[in-house]
Amino acid sequence: MIRQNAEVKRVTSPAPPEQVRPSPAPGPRRSLASAWGPLREPLFRALWIAAVASNVGTWMEDVGEAWLMTSLSPSPLMVALVETAGGLPVVLLALPAGAFADLIDRRRLLLITQSWMLIVAAALGLLTITGLTTPWVLLLLAFALGLGAVMNGPAWEAITPELVPKEELPAAVTLGAVAFNVARAVGPALGGLLVAAMGSGAVFLLNAASFLGVIAVLYRWRRSVEKSSLPPEHVLGAVRAGVRYVRHAPALQAVLVRAAVFIISASALWALLPLVARRGLGLSAAGYGVLLGCLGLGGVTGASVLPKVRQKVSTDTLVVGATLLFAAVTIVLGYMHVVVLVGASLFLGGVAWMAMLSTFNVAAQTVTAEWVRARALAVYLLVFFGGFAGGSALWGWIAGRAGLPPTLLMAAAGLVAGLVTTLRFKLRCGENLDLTPSAHWPEPKVQAQPDPEQGPVLVTIEYRIDPGQARPFTEAARAAGEIKQRDGAIYWNLFRDTADPGRFVEAFIVESWAEHVRQHGRLTAADQAVEDRVQDFHLGAAPPAVSHFVAESGTVDG
Repeated sequence: MIRQNAEVKRVTSPAPPEQVRPSPAPGPRRSLASAWGPLREPLFRALWIAAVASNVGTWMEDVGEAWLMTSLSPSPLMVALVETAGGLPVVLLALPAGAFADLIDRRRLLLITQSWMLIVAAALGLLTITGLTTPWVLLLLAFALGLGAVMNGPAWEAITPELVPKEELPAAVTLGAVAFNVARAVGPALGGLLVAAMGSGAVFLLNAASFLGVIAVLYRWRRSVEKSSLPPEHVLGAVRAGVRYVRHAPALQAVLVRAAVFIISASALWALLPLVARRGLGLSAAGYGVLLGCLGLGGVTGASVLPKVRQKVSTDTLVVGATLLFAAVTIVLGYMHVVVLVGASLFLGGVAWMAMLSTFNVAAQTVTAEWVRARALAVYLLVFFGGFAGGSALWGWIAGRAGLPPTLLMAAAGLVAGLVTTLRFKLRCGENLDLTPSAHWPEPKVQAQPDPEQGPVLVTIEYRIDPGQARPFTEAARAAGEIKQRDGAIYWNLFRDTADPGRFVEAFIVESWAEHVRQHGRLTAADQAVEDRVQDFHLGAAPPAVSHFVAESGTVDG
């Protein structure tokens, strides 16, 4: 069962579904052979084919869940809570899931999560067929599926670079988007037809069977696991490292803010579409599936035209235009009662949805270092799913009191109002940002190797600069300090000698010796460029003096 990672509930595709590569510089288009090149890799090809089938199963299941809830309960809130139940686990477990994905064998973790989701989907199918599914049972099992998905998602995204050569990674990511959106175009319509013909229970069982292909491919994969000389990170420490990275990564923070603002209002369309189809348009389950298929077809179309659009407009211009288009589609959904016109508008909505999510995903991927990518993406999923879950519940509650058309109008207004964040939070898609590991720090000089868990560790760097350059030096040093905090420092500051205006000492503290050694390996070429600007202010032939101090055992904090 596969669901787009920052859209709704379940995520298991072989390449991050909506993560489209950054648009290339203007020039000749990539050839078709190059675009499909990753499929020459046997493992990637097998997972990609299995993912298409599993994505279709997921969309079929979502149609079945939403339609079943409209039969079990007339409450708009209960219908909207189906999406909330699937998204809530991200709020609870996204950060630990990202840490696990960075720390343990991802293949084993994926096998466990895929098996879990298979069992839950099968249980929901059997309970529904036997007439034992109640609204709360449906919500509980939707929540259980979400648990498996959130533990699965970061690990799945992180394996993509392992499946294809580095030069084919952009094409592999694009193929993941193709796989997902082809399934989104087919799955809802097929799900609607099968729900109408066989009932939701049978659809749930078919979705459970769709996991078998992915499990079989993963089981046959003999993944090599690199062993580190350092002790493994503890889960809580890894979570703290991920959160610390986000706190000190402004480019990633901009993605999180923009995504949250968008999804809170955009969730209204997804949460209330089943009610619009059934009550406003008088459609059957098959008709509802066709409407979802229109969204999916729009997404496929959007994926094909986005590279050309990105060559002509800036990232922020693209986001503003897509947001306004999605807002217009939301209004049409509330006030238009001609099925053909609603379907056409949803097609445009799918184009806008693809533009928004691909842009957010590209930005989140390309501004994040490899060592913490799964954890950073887990935070992104947390923000996105949290906004989706909360927004779905909010709009369902409002619709129960104000009605569907006014609620969708308010959501559209929220989308437009959210564009003010464009002024403060600019999106970057990795332009001129080289995140290749650099390891440019020299190894610490030690007489006796400290215990890896010994700490905290104090590192000092002494500079000699021209006093007249104190202000620009301080600004450059603060930028470098932000990097040190992002990569592991729990404290950083710059000190000036009161007796010698040209003498500065930079100091930062890391939790343990092992964490400081890891910090050495987390540096990138972009970080080195920032630190080189600091070094340029240093006077003298010798480099700045670096000292390492390890807290004595038994030391008591102040």
